[in-house]
Amino acid sequence: MRGLLILALLALLLGVGVVALIENHPGYVLIAYGQYTVETSLWVGLVLLALIALLLYAAIALLRKVFSGQRSIAGWLGQRKTRRAARLTHRGLINFIEGNWERARRQLVGGAEHSEVPLLNYLIAARASFQLDEADKMREYLGMAEQAGSDAGIAVELTQAELKLQGGQYEQAVATLERARRNAGRHPYVLKLLHKAYRGLEDWDALLKLLPELRKHAVLDEAALLDLERRVHTQLLEACATAGGDSASVALHQRWQATPAALRQDKVVLRSYVGYLIHAGDASGAAKVIQRALKQDWDGDLARLFGYVELPDAGRQLAQAEAWLADHPRDYQLLLTLGRLSCRHELWGKARDYFESSYRQRRTPEVCAELGRLLAALGEDRESAVYFREGLLLRETSLPLLPQPKRADASPAALR
Repeated sequence: MRGLLILALLALLLGVGVVALIENHPGYVLIAYGQYTVETSLWVGLVLLALIALLLYAAIALLRKVFSGQRSIAGWLGQRKTRRAARLTHRGLINFIEGNWERARRQLVGGAEHSEVPLLNYLIAARASFQLDEADKMREYLGMAEQAGSDAGIAVELTQAELKLQGGQYEQAVATLERARRNAGRHPYVLKLLHKAYRGLEDWDALLKLLPELRKHAVLDEAALLDLERRVHTQLLEACATAGGDSASVALHQRWQATPAALRQDKVVLRSYVGYLIHAGDASGAAKVIQRALKQDWDGDLARLFGYVELPDAGRQLAQAEAWLADHPRDYQLLLTLGRLSCRHELWGKARDYFESSYRQRRTPEVCAELGRLLAALGEDRESAVYFREGLLLRETSLPLLPQPKRADASPAALR
């Protein structure tokens, strides 16, 4: 309380001093501008100056608030449009996955204008147009996707190639992919699509040239790459065999020499080569390949193919196969071949024994057919029919279960 009284007293004394100062020393301020003059005391001028400064500050503060408010409104509107674009894109993707192509395209295109990644919207809209079979719209959206970013060229070309592959337009897909193949190291998916396009065209020569790049960039796993190599080289061998003429065996031999050494040891490719040699009529060449391969590693499938080789000396051929029997007495395919070679040598009893031995090792439609054919020629029609019937049932494994007549009722009269 005492402090407040002291402060009030000091303030009163200060006020009295200021009033005395103003009265004794009022000062003088003259402002002249053109023909106009303003005269006032110093103290009034100071008060007016303070008021003017205060008004200027208030005006500047008001203007700043107005402009910042406009920016915040614009930012709020922009964020709202971005959020709406994100919602449309989200719904469009869901509809695309669910197969609602028309709705998906409409939502994706609607969300592309204010989307941060319009490229994605246009690419999927193009895919939806493809599903709707609207090629013009597809091209339009692919063009818009390419304009959406300077680095979108490869993505657009890959999408275009994928759609052409789905539509079976393999030649157009190859043309598109060859343009995108400039940097396969950065875009190995180009090679994968190119491999699919060449397979669709059955262009085995082009696939042969593509194989090193597929291996280099690990586009396919080892198992898939091996299957592809087998297919390519097998198809190239087939093309030589089906060319016709006397030069088929020569072309086959040259193609075989151009086949990688590892694949020449592959049993699948080797069997194909032998089969094509037999088809081309090069029995001697086929026999040599079979004998050389079986000497290195036994293969029952190759031994079976030996039964299709027709050498001039059938007795010598039979003796060669019987020499193999000592080391592989239970190989059903070798026994089948021995039966066929015995037939070719007109040793009917021996052929029957070999066929029956093969049948005991494994009942296959092939050995049943051979036994049925031989027994029919020998006049044993009943036994022949039994083998033919069994062979047919072994081959037709997908017959539906149906009720059958009892054996006692299956007479011609009952059937009538």
